[in-house]
Amino acid sequence: MTTTIELPGGTWTLGDRTVSRFGYGAMQLAGPWVVGPPKDHDAAVTVLRQAVTSGITHIDTAETYGPRVVNELIREALHPYAPELFIATKAGGRRDAKGGWPAARKPDELETQIDDNLETLGVETLDLVHLRLGDANGPIPEDISEAFETLAGLQQQGLIRHLGVSNATAEQVAQAQSIAPIVSVQNMYNLANREDDTLVDRLAGEGVAYIPFFPLGGFSPLQSDALSAVAARLGASSMSVALAWLLRRSPNILLIPGTSSVAHLHENIAGTALTLSDDDLTELDQIAE
Repeated sequence: MTTTIELPGGTWTLGDRTVSRFGYGAMQLAGPWVVGPPKDHDAAVTVLRQAVTSGITHIDTAETYGPRVVNELIREALHPYAPELFIATKAGGRRDAKGGWPAARKPDELETQIDDNLETLGVETLDLVHLRLGDANGPIPEDISEAFETLAGLQQQGLIRHLGVSNATAEQVAQAQSIAPIVSVQNMYNLANREDDTLVDRLAGEGVAYIPFFPLGGFSPLQSDALSAVAARLGASSMSVALAWLLRRSPNILLIPGTSSVAHLHENIAGTALTLSDDDLTELDQIAE
């Protein structure tokens, strides 16, 4: 792999693979509201290839993005996959006719989703599958044993290398760990949403990755006078500062910001190499308070 940009944050051992802490989330490659094909198919393929050329070795996706669309774009752009490329996906939900994200965590539903991910990505074994829990409003306290045991069984069959959970409570993380080892937790977390602070630290001590989704606030971008002030002082964008803060927050945090633009991809990579001073961190930490 030819690296043209030095990726910020270094690396992390995710399961049996060393990956770049700065990764790429592919959700935005689908059409509006993550439904249908991209507006510019060739541009989407180019972004994926440029992400890998830039040294990114961790790509996050899901069969529900499109649905199928994003996985098929990844296969078109990158297959056959480089040995160092690690592709994480999700199971536990589906898309309905209105573009909703209803849960689908019964054993037969999960088995179908794993088959669909294998087919659309063009692999015999998935690197990592996160069990998607909760709903669009966040985690929901509920028993996950049947669903996670199903994925653990598929792992034993050789269809999945590593397991994780997404949109989970701390109790559900512990329940999953009581069934089978996990290598990652993917939850909403950013400068303004710090509910998982204790969980981040616990997982770091256990060698488990924490992968924040919506690192920049999601569909409502982070807005903060403190964030804007630090960004202005550093001559950087607010998004770059927010990503750089996450890399500094804990060594087990892996970033998966998404974009459909090569220029924005390079801006994200270069911007997160910012050096944040102790004063910067103190000011940024006050945002959640």
